[in-house]
Amino acid sequence: MKPFTSLGAGAALWLCTALTGASAQDLSVLCAVDESWCRAMDAAFEAETGLEVSTVRRSTGEILDRLRHERDDPTVDVWWGGTGDTHLQAAGEDLLEPHRSRHAGDALPWAQNFYQISGGKASGVYAGALGFAYNPDVLARQGIDAPSCWKDLTDPQYRGLVQMANPTSSGTAFTMLATLVQLLGEEEAFQYLAALAGNIELFTTAGAAPVQAAARGDTGVGISFIHDAVTQKLAGAPLVIVAPCEGTGYEIGAVSIVKGTGNLEAARRFVDYSMSPEGQATGHASGQNQIPSNARVALPPSAPDISLIRMVDYDFSTFGSPDQRRRLLDRFDNEVLGKAEPIATQ
Repeated sequence: MKPFTSLGAGAALWLCTALTGASAQDLSVLCAVDESWCRAMDAAFEAETGLEVSTVRRSTGEILDRLRHERDDPTVDVWWGGTGDTHLQAAGEDLLEPHRSRHAGDALPWAQNFYQISGGKASGVYAGALGFAYNPDVLARQGIDAPSCWKDLTDPQYRGLVQMANPTSSGTAFTMLATLVQLLGEEEAFQYLAALAGNIELFTTAGAAPVQAAARGDTGVGISFIHDAVTQKLAGAPLVIVAPCEGTGYEIGAVSIVKGTGNLEAARRFVDYSMSPEGQATGHASGQNQIPSNARVALPPSAPDISLIRMVDYDFSTFGSPDQRRRLLDRFDNEVLGKAEPIATQ
């Protein structure tokens, strides 16, 4: 098996591939789930097929930007994981290749609906609800009340104690942005985000980073998908996980084939495997707690019960539109990041 390539070494891998040429049997995958799951899927697919895989872990926004940059000469075959609305944006920009997995008939209704919305260019692999988690030890030292709602996080007592990701790079954070627009209306959502920015200690690149920081005690509250917080809690972190009282949104994590790939058949096999019971079982096996899309896969015991969470009727068609994404991100840059103080990125 080829070594898994981390974020920092990604550029070196791409340069090497460009200079030497990739084997027709090698498959280049950009992965947007937790690194441990990227590794597990890489190994399982290689064991199943005998094909070699080169995997790079990136955030969803970074992957979308790379596919745009390489539109005319792609060096990537498959985009695996990351929020589905970003995959839909790529589909809308004609960056993806249509493919119907041979396991599509086993997909749960929400995944089948997502596939139809994508025009057959992206398949839903997993689902997860958005929320936040707080470290009670950090809050207790500051004498701060525990939050239970989105609105609580704008209270001045949380100044410098909240982390969220930047929606330009993070699909998690774009899901949060789109969720608030649907939950509150656009004007009120941006008023809320501007107020929240005053309490943000750090805008991270990756969506899971804020809750990982809360788990370490580096911040008080991390906004992320609930399953990422569950993973940290199961590892022993003293986190309290919150589904916000006003309601929240959710993601459908997806897999797509990059248009123009020179390894189309191998890419199709990867998508088929990612939609199979065996492929989706690699999530729980690597410590992840998302809800799998294949009805034949057992739900991880610690996966959040979405039926108990107040959910918005997330509009993937609208917020998967490239124009809508661009407009909302521009507004976020101008009205939220542009006025946040202090601002740090990582």
